[in-house]
Amino acid sequence: MAATMVSSAGALLAMLNESHPQLKQHALYNLNKFVDQFWPEISTSVPLIESLYEDEEFDRHQRQLAALVVSKVFCYLGDLNDSLSYALGAGSLLMSLRILIMFILFLMCLNFDHLRSVVDIFKFAGASLVCLTFLFLFLTSAKAIDEYASLKAKATESNAEAANVDPRLEAIVERMLDKCIMDGKHQQAMGIAIECRRLDKLEEAITRSDNVHGTLSYCINVSHAFVSRREYRCEVLHLLVNVYQKLPYPDYLSICQCLMFLDEPEGVASILEKLLRSENKDDVLLAFQIAFDLVENEHQAFLLNVRDRLSVPKSQSSEMVQPKSSDPDPAQNNSSTASEDVQMTEGTSASIAIVQETDPNDAIYAERLTKIKGILSGETSIQLTLQFLYSHNKSDLLILKTIKQSVEMRNSVCHSATIYANAIMHAGTTVDTFLRENLDWLSRATNWAKFSATAGLGVIHRGHLQQGRSLMRPYLPQGGSGGGGSPYSEGGALYALGLIHANHGKGIKQFLRDSLRSTNVERFIYDSAVAGEAAGISMGLLMVGSASEKASEMLTYAHETQHEKIIRGLALGIALTVYGREEEADTLIEQMTRDQDPILRYGGMYALALAYRGTANNKAIRQLLHFAVSDVSDDVRRTAVLALGFVLYSEPEQTPRIVSLLSESYNPHVRYGAALAVGISCAGTGLSEAISLLEPLTSDVVDFVRQGALIAMAMVMVQMNEAGDSRVGTFRRQLEKIILDKHEDTMSKMGAILASGILDAGGRNVTIRLLSKTKHDKVTAVVGLAVFSQFWYWYPLIYFISLSFSPTAFIGLNYDLKVPKFEFLSNAKPSLFEYPKPTTVPTTTSAVKLPTAVLSTSAKAKARAKKEAEQKANAEKAAGAESSSAATNTGKEKSSSEKDADSMQVDSQPEKKAGPEPSFEILTNPARVVPAQEKFIKFMEDSRYAPVKFVPSGFVLLRDLQPTEPEVLSLTDAPSSTVSPAGDSATGQQGSASAMAVDEEPQPPQPFEYTS
Repeated sequence: MAATMVSSAGALLAMLNESHPQLKQHALYNLNKFVDQFWPEISTSVPLIESLYEDEEFDRHQRQLAALVVSKVFCYLGDLNDSLSYALGAGSLLMSLRILIMFILFLMCLNFDHLRSVVDIFKFAGASLVCLTFLFLFLTSAKAIDEYASLKAKATESNAEAANVDPRLEAIVERMLDKCIMDGKHQQAMGIAIECRRLDKLEEAITRSDNVHGTLSYCINVSHAFVSRREYRCEVLHLLVNVYQKLPYPDYLSICQCLMFLDEPEGVASILEKLLRSENKDDVLLAFQIAFDLVENEHQAFLLNVRDRLSVPKSQSSEMVQPKSSDPDPAQNNSSTASEDVQMTEGTSASIAIVQETDPNDAIYAERLTKIKGILSGETSIQLTLQFLYSHNKSDLLILKTIKQSVEMRNSVCHSATIYANAIMHAGTTVDTFLRENLDWLSRATNWAKFSATAGLGVIHRGHLQQGRSLMRPYLPQGGSGGGGSPYSEGGALYALGLIHANHGKGIKQFLRDSLRSTNVERFIYDSAVAGEAAGISMGLLMVGSASEKASEMLTYAHETQHEKIIRGLALGIALTVYGREEEADTLIEQMTRDQDPILRYGGMYALALAYRGTANNKAIRQLLHFAVSDVSDDVRRTAVLALGFVLYSEPEQTPRIVSLLSESYNPHVRYGAALAVGISCAGTGLSEAISLLEPLTSDVVDFVRQGALIAMAMVMVQMNEAGDSRVGTFRRQLEKIILDKHEDTMSKMGAILASGILDAGGRNVTIRLLSKTKHDKVTAVVGLAVFSQFWYWYPLIYFISLSFSPTAFIGLNYDLKVPKFEFLSNAKPSLFEYPKPTTVPTTTSAVKLPTAVLSTSAKAKARAKKEAEQKANAEKAAGAESSSAATNTGKEKSSSEKDADSMQVDSQPEKKAGPEPSFEILTNPARVVPAQEKFIKFMEDSRYAPVKFVPSGFVLLRDLQPTEPEVLSLTDAPSSTVSPAGDSATGQQGSASAMAVDEEPQPPQPFEYTS
């Protein structure tokens, strides 16, 4: 009732001027009681209340009460700094309110920058007094933690003493942490401890939790997602590694992932060696699984360091060198394609035979060592991926044929785009049927188009390490003699070799060096803009993430040269050297972004993008947005927006929201950058918001914006089908319409052709993935997309997108690293994740074909022939023939005129399904498992195999629960490596088609026994 009777605080404020202490005490008590209601009136007397707080003769309890009143008034005024200062003076009066802890639990989930607006909402929305009281407590505690964290961060960065922190502030934070730990709110305690840099409290929260392994895993994710400074993140990870190692059963998988981020290969090697020497086979399988997980991050230098630190068996160390000198690899004399890893493997095998006579344990360890070195070198995963992509290839050549028929021969851009699309569509499959069937058409390629046609073989045969040189021999420079070959095809062949051996270059590096020396490329670096640009990019690729001092030399030379191409190549190269260095790269980034040359500022955008890749760092985002709207160069603005995709790919759902306004910019370069930013960040996710943002851009008024939007849309939709999102079918039909429309502009048509290739990339068995399953960035994939985005200036860089492709495969492996055949469950409808139909786009030829005069008799005859063909096909189907094979054969038997008429109608009739669709699907190892399907993958209870660590995709090591039973293996047929030398057939020169073929003829079936 008292609250309703009081209409003003004037009388209470007047009491503060009285001399009697009890009157002042009464006034302060009631002012604190009604401050939530009369704070505007009380604010006029804040100096008077402050004087009471500062009066040392005043009672201590009453001074604290005065401080609490002033703190609340400042809070409602929005001055949180002064509010916090007086709240600390309130002492026990503030901390005695237990409700404070309730709000702290939500602190880490909110953005402190928005608290001012929260104050306004509560003040003017008629909130109750209780709500306002709660708001004050929440804001005060939030400000306390924010201020404490800020002071601790500054002290750490400047190596200052922690004594600068107010002890009262520290006491508040410690009480919050202790309360959270006591109440079992360990995740909240960990969040506050990390924010406030209290690693002692972080360790206490982890060790006192009920599920230490789960808490550690959560803490790793938090450190990667929310710790902005790399140096402090390393401190947190060091602590986590120490906690892991103290556990009775350490999680070696997580430990090794942390050690990889900390760049400590000796620690990983020690763990792997311990597991390899174990008598328990499960430990050995775990070592293999760790190796495969590390390989997925594509950190080649780290993996090789780990491999080299694995100790060699004592009795093997002396014999291991002899086979390399006395029994050289015969292929070394012929083509120098054998790598040092292969030689070591052979030497190891020879040594094992000797060791077995002396020490069986050493022999077992040597065998396991050979296997894990093959994994760490990348050879095992590359070979298994090659076999999977070859055996599961579902490319639809009819799409390529339709594109080829619609492209005018005079349009070299679309001609080259078709070659790019074919290479992307068959990336890693080793299937080059389209090229072999269209040699005359390919022969029309000239100059850089010829370069691209040859380089495309590297994309198709990527990973074919043993036969890479043999495949490309017809096009490679012949010993520096300048023997008649086209310099474009020779350059394309060297480019192809780089793509084939990407991230695994030991077997080819020396040959490439020799080729460069034989062509005297050094003298062209300063004289030739093209060679200089290539040299700049190449230096960056060789020094990715090294933060090398060479970067400053490159920047100096960029200021000296007059060639724009060389400056651009150096700018990108410099950006690559600071990959992942975060704040360490700030000085170099500042130099580049403030440069007067727009090309170097353009490089600065890439430096920002790659230094802060996948961190979602607020500072980097603000800088990029600033340049996106303020720079005078369109190139810089376009690249600044595009770079947001690299910074945000770890949180793809944020990208459409951040670039939504930029996608509506009046500047077409900004709109183009927004499209590619979404494509890069949301690649392979199928994110609905991303598709919605890109849809209007695919119909933009500017041609190159449409091109970028089409490519970005394909990147987002890769590995999706129409059952998962109906917009996929709409987009495929839109691509067909653009490709077949003879009046469509060249840039849009090129974008549609490339998008068609990306949608069906890798035989419809790969996706674009920039993060591994352990949420680490995939170095090769990120670098590949960064260089791919340079195709604006040079089209052959389109092939770099193949480096970002990741197989959508589940490949289970046994102890021998073979692929056993067994079944597992996909607990979802098969139609959601099935391959697209062999021909995915319905015909629209009636809209784009030129009108022709047709006689009525001819039309009737044609209709009758078509009807007879359909009846024949139905009869074959009823007899048990497969519908897809029948349709394909029918399409092959048609005349050329009929192919043009209804080439996109093959397999267009939907198959009739008997009964309802099942709610699950049985898959056989190895199997295609797309990202959206991973959450539905399960092992069967009666399965012979169990995973050593369950992961829904990738390479999974399996425990054999029935080791005495014989195993049935899959993936036993590798792509054929029989290749006959030939001339430059890809570019129309002499030679047979077999030079480009790995699969000249289908392999015969395996022996089987027929039982009725």
